[in-house]
This record gives sequence, C-alpha cells and structure tokens, in this order.
Amino acid sequence: MIVIGAPLRHFSGLDIASRAAALSFGSNAILMVMKITAGLLFGSVAVLGDGVDSAEDVLASALAFFSVRLAMQPADDAHPYGHGKAESLAALSQAALIAGGAIFISVSAVYRLSSDDVKIVIAPSIAIMVITVAVNLAVAAYSMRAARISGSVAISSDARHLLTNVVQAAAVIVGLALVGITGSHVFDPIVALLLAAYLLWIAGGILRDALSELVDSALPDDEIARLEECLRHEGHGARGFHALRTRKSGREKYIEAHLLIDPALTVSDAHRLVEDVESHLRELIPGAVVSIHLDPDEPGIMERSGGEPPAARPDLRLHRH
Repeated sequence: MIVIGAPLRHFSGLDIASRAAALSFGSNAILMVMKITAGLLFGSVAVLGDGVDSAEDVLASALAFFSVRLAMQPADDAHPYGHGKAESLAALSQAALIAGGAIFISVSAVYRLSSDDVKIVIAPSIAIMVITVAVNLAVAAYSMRAARISGSVAISSDARHLLTNVVQAAAVIVGLALVGITGSHVFDPIVALLLAAYLLWIAGGILRDALSELVDSALPDDEIARLEECLRHEGHGARGFHALRTRKSGREKYIEAHLLIDPALTVSDAHRLVEDVESHLRELIPGAVVSIHLDPDEPGIMERSGGEPPAARPDLRLHRH
C-alpha cells in the first residue's frame, strides 16, 4: 500500500500539464508493449506498425513531460525571458518522431505486400486495438483539458498525437475486419500505408505550429484586437499608443507598447498610470508579461521615436508602427 501510495501522491502533487504528460507516458508505454507483442504473435503489420508508433509516443510523451517541467522554471540570468521555448522544441521533436514512424510503417507495409505467405490471427488483434481506442480517447480528453487550462503547446501537441492514435486504431480495426470477411491479407498493409500518410500529414501540422512558436509569432488577431481596444480607451492622462508588439514563447505571452501620455503628468502619476494599464492588459491576457514605455504626447515625438506620422483622426490620437 505504501509503495503504491507514494507514486500516487507524487502524481497528484504535479500541476495539471505535468499530470497529463505523465499519464500519456504511462498509457503509451503499456499500449506499446501490448501492440508490438500482438503484432509479432498474430501477424498483423498494421498492428505492429501501430505498436511502433506507440513506441514513438512513449518518447514523445517523455519529451512533453520534461519540456513542460523545464518551461515552468523561472527566468534566470542566462535565460532572462524564461524557458518557454523548451515546449516548442519538444513539439518539433514530436513531429520528427511521427514522420520517422510513418516511414518505418510504409517500408513494412510495402514488404508485406510483396509477401505471399501471410497468416493473421484476427480476433485477438482486433481486441487489442479496441482497448487502444478506449485508452487513448480517455487520455486525449484529459490532455486537451490540461492544454486548455495551462496553455501548454507541448501538451496540446501530445493530445493531438493521441487523437491520431484513435484514428489509427480504428483504421486498423476496419482493415482487420476486412481481412476476416474477405480472406485477403492485402487490406492489412493497405491500411498501414494509409496510416503512414495520415501520420505524415499530422507531423506537418505539428511542425508548422512548433516553427511558429520558435520564430516568435504574434498573438492571435482576436487577442491583439482586444489589446488595441483597451489601449484606445485608457484615460487619466493616456492619449494613445504606438509600437504595440506581441509574441508567444511556450506558455508565456509577451506584450510591449509605447503609451502616449500628457506631458504635464508627474513621474508618480505616470507610474501609477502604467501600473493601471499593465493590470488591464493582464486581465485581458491572463499571465502575460507586459512592458509599457511612456512617450510624452507632444509635437515631434513620433519622428524622434521612429514612428509613423500621426493618424488622420487627430481626435483619436492613435499612433502605431
């Protein structure tokens, strides 16, 4: 009881993103052993290929777990902007693992198509894949919830990967059923090839998202629109803004802007104004790191700061570059 209770207490003490990564790792490890064993014993290259993909999932889940833990480390002297990029690198590695698995499955399927002496035991193979569907659906649902709560790109990628496993397992079940109904073994490697193509497509999507994070893409348009709306309507000495910039690094979101203020404000009043503006922006984008620079709203400020000429509507006083 004590031996079992300690890991459970440790698991419950993790944050939700880390729990999702640990759960994914454990389920993938168990399913990997089941499917590879079934593929070797019962002769299905599709089941074996799905087992190989689960082996990649184990590595991917381990990457997700450790990248989440690393990304949660606070900023330090060597990494003043934190460690959020660790999650993007983990997602990039997941894409590579998925693509490598797709290539292996393709080679195995082509070899099986050229073989004549094939024997597949249908019933236990299907049973293993039904268990796979049920487990992956449950773990994927938990991981998607964890990704929404934590904003973790690594857990989000892992959840999508788990959903691909559900589709894979369903396709394998259909292929095995067709083999049982028709007596033709060709459906097994055909399903394996379709799975390989699907995996390559998924790998491309994860790769695109990971690269977007690594090159510091801006926040989504709807979030930027909310930020602009907030900055337009700040009062108490604020007269407009320019140089709004946003970026995302793992779960961290960064917001920078120059705020145009009444030149007559005291330093103390200007400081309180900045604190209010930053607080409002963090309410719109929870957890964001906000940096506001003050510019006096006076003639020539845009030219000195390298900005654009004032907007056509002088009453709005909205300046951006």
